[in-house]
Amino acid sequence: MRIAFAADDENETTRAVVEHLVSGGHEVLDVRAEHVPWPALGERVGRAVVDGAADLGVVMCWTGTGTAIAANKVPGVLAAVAWDPWIARGARLWNDANVLAMSLKRLAPDVAVEVLQAFLDVPAPDPDEAENIALLRRSVTNP
Repeated sequence: MRIAFAADDENETTRAVVEHLVSGGHEVLDVRAEHVPWPALGERVGRAVVDGAADLGVVMCWTGTGTAIAANKVPGVLAAVAWDPWIARGARLWNDANVLAMSLKRLAPDVAVEVLQAFLDVPAPDPDEAENIALLRRSVTNP
């Protein structure tokens, strides 16, 4: 799978996330660049997903919230902040989230990897949620 990735800082947690993706056989599209503010990083990941350059996206900032908001500004992106595996799994399963946002300051590396893997382990959204997901997508793309 191709995963777009960006973080506004680099630390043990961000390195663990990227290493986990690479060791899992995923192609990482790193959209980081020097002197790019975190809102632009969220947008870059969102655009990569929507444009088809990546299957899913992962953004990380201090809380995860800002990069999620920035990614969600891109029509077609459904970014979700997750801090534990159950939330990440639910975001994919019940909301069809295509971008995972995590805190790079509050998650230990092993927890961030567990959250990421739970997100990646969901192959498709729950078919019982198709109508709700369609409503969610329409409200995002057609305000």
